[in-house]
Amino acid sequence: MSAKRFIVRGRVQGVNFRATAAQQADRLGLVGRIWNRADGAVEAEAVGSDDALAKFEAWLQHGPSYADVESVEAVALPSEPRHSGFAVD
Repeated sequence: MSAKRFIVRGRVQGVNFRATAAQQADRLGLVGRIWNRADGAVEAEAVGSDDALAKFEAWLQHGPSYADVESVEAVALPSEPRHSGFAVD
């Protein structure tokens, strides 16, 4: 198991990004959480297999149809945060 933090920038708030990202994470078997940032970005922590994390990152690159993703920053976390399920905060 691995853990990553993702920061997604662009038009990603108010376009159902968090809810659809959580659905995608659930489908991939990831646990974690996703939330809006004050600067207009969306941030997520995800824990799971390397393959599932790579697929999640690929999905984040485009997001739902109304999103306009400009960039995705992914950083490995040194330890796995404890989560059960995938929460939208």
